[in-house]
Amino acid sequence: MKVRTAARFASGNGAPAFVFVLFAAAGCGEPDGGADGAAFDVMERSITELAAALDAGEVTSRGLVAGYLARIDAYDRRGPALHAMVVVNPNAAAEAGRLDAERAAGQVRGPLHGIPVVVKDNYDTADMPTSAGAVGLATSVPPDDATQVRRLREAGAIVLGKTNMHELARGITTVSSVTGQTRNPYDPTRNPGGSSGGTGAAVAASFGAVGMGSDTCGSIRIPSAHHALVGLRGTRGLASGDGIVPLSTTQDIGGPLARSVEDLAITLDATVGVDPADPVTSRSAGRVPASFRDALDAGGLRGARLAVLDELLGDSGAERPVSTVIETAAEAMAAAGAEIIDVGETDLRSLLEEASVIGLEFRRDFDAYLAATPDAPVRSLAELVELGLYHEVIDRGLRTSLEVETLDTDDYRARLARRDVARAAVEALLDEHDLTALLYPTIRETARPVGQAQPGSNCALSAISGLPAITVPAGYAADGMPVGLEMIGRGFAESDLIRLAYAFEQATGHRRPPDSTPSLVAPPPPVVIELEPAAVDGAGLRGRFELDRARRELAWSVSVHGVVDGDVLFSHVHRAVEGGGAGPVAHLLGGPGRARASGRLALSARDLESLRAGGLYADVHTAGNLPGIRADLVWPED
Repeated sequence: MKVRTAARFASGNGAPAFVFVLFAAAGCGEPDGGADGAAFDVMERSITELAAALDAGEVTSRGLVAGYLARIDAYDRRGPALHAMVVVNPNAAAEAGRLDAERAAGQVRGPLHGIPVVVKDNYDTADMPTSAGAVGLATSVPPDDATQVRRLREAGAIVLGKTNMHELARGITTVSSVTGQTRNPYDPTRNPGGSSGGTGAAVAASFGAVGMGSDTCGSIRIPSAHHALVGLRGTRGLASGDGIVPLSTTQDIGGPLARSVEDLAITLDATVGVDPADPVTSRSAGRVPASFRDALDAGGLRGARLAVLDELLGDSGAERPVSTVIETAAEAMAAAGAEIIDVGETDLRSLLEEASVIGLEFRRDFDAYLAATPDAPVRSLAELVELGLYHEVIDRGLRTSLEVETLDTDDYRARLARRDVARAAVEALLDEHDLTALLYPTIRETARPVGQAQPGSNCALSAISGLPAITVPAGYAADGMPVGLEMIGRGFAESDLIRLAYAFEQATGHRRPPDSTPSLVAPPPPVVIELEPAAVDGAGLRGRFELDRARRELAWSVSVHGVVDGDVLFSHVHRAVEGGGAGPVAHLLGGPGRARASGRLALSARDLESLRAGGLYADVHTAGNLPGIRADLVWPED
């Protein structure tokens, strides 16, 4: 397999150079096929589908690697330019070949055997640098793999590459000094969430079968919500934090982001459990099921008792579209057999105030990580800051952490104590009403445009209490962006949450791939909309609209007949109001005197959602008919 390099970074401490941001060369995206040699399409394929194809000889693991690399080449620095990947494993094809040989010999390790996955760039990998997004660690090669990475490899997974993250995990919009700004494939003008936004974008765009992230306060769940993915923050102690660059060791936990609940369960099976290198995982002894896949019950909502936490819904102008989706999701759960309980007002939100220890623990924990990483180019947070080897977006946070000289303070102890209070309050609420889980939006606003702050996170309830929370696709807001439904349950009750999430997923089917990263094997044809001729008093409107979904570009042509050119005032695309009534102008097509006009429109995510839903119409306004002649834009049946 050939590769081309975007940049090389030579280590200043004598370590070998490593290639960052590798891409499949043109032609490498011709994966091994079956007997007829047809290309195998990896897009949106589940782990079970990939494993079945491998077993049937339709594709090899080397072919899967080539298929995913072709997508990275097409979409990570070109096309929508997601900037989700930091480095691609140059040994991935060779590893795939070895796993193919094992399969041929009848040695299949499990469902992940030969399956390419991606991991966040704060997971240690002994064969690739681990930068955590900071240029100061760009050539830092850890002495060994993080425990969860090692377990993935032992299960037969191929670590295809490392994904971008909000630098040092100190933010939720995924900006780093190593890879820059990652973009959301559902709308590349928007952020992907964070800090695991690179993993979220990569998994949503099918750069790998599944991806690993880390969550200190929402960093698995927020990118999952922004990308119509499933993400789980497990109970503290469920999974090892060994080898994950720390943000706050008493709040950090790693875990998967996946396109389906089943893929999440398969990945959990391979990665969780007791690890001597992380003493807190002793809490999971005897509390991890034989397989999380046993909880995959399509009828799992029947008889479940659930409650929506109204105080976490939000009702501001920017929050209301997300709340509407969550309320609809709760109704869908009720229709699938769940009982939605009203628990009234709670004081949970107030219990979370002044309970975070992220800013306090970071300096201690980061310096300890560096001390255990001999090849790290910098030896302390103070040195990183002194040399300016980081992105300015985290400057204030780093300097604040440098001011923390000791954790032997009453404030730190009080913050830790508040965790026990928060956990007890959540469990008491669950017990009082005999609930399986509490429901709320993962984040109360959809992804904001790149460069803006991202408000609305509900990350703290799970992060502070230490209780597990799962995010599952809930639908799409009026602006066309994904919304995540979060459910929190009792300690080590991940199976209950997986059961609920799977049943909801199967009942609703909200996951859909982003338009900006379509199949390379079978690219979707343009969507063609021919306007039904519309006429009023002898004047009429005809038109043709053709949508390039990947570019989100609408080519259009309209013509007005039955009037002289001078009588034409304007032609527009309008956005209909609820129920299909006349609504405001969204785009100007032609101006005065233009009976025939054509052009191209760049559609927003909201425009595309409206077009899909039949919420856009074209019209022409004339001197004799100012209200206009209307023709609806109707999305054709697939």
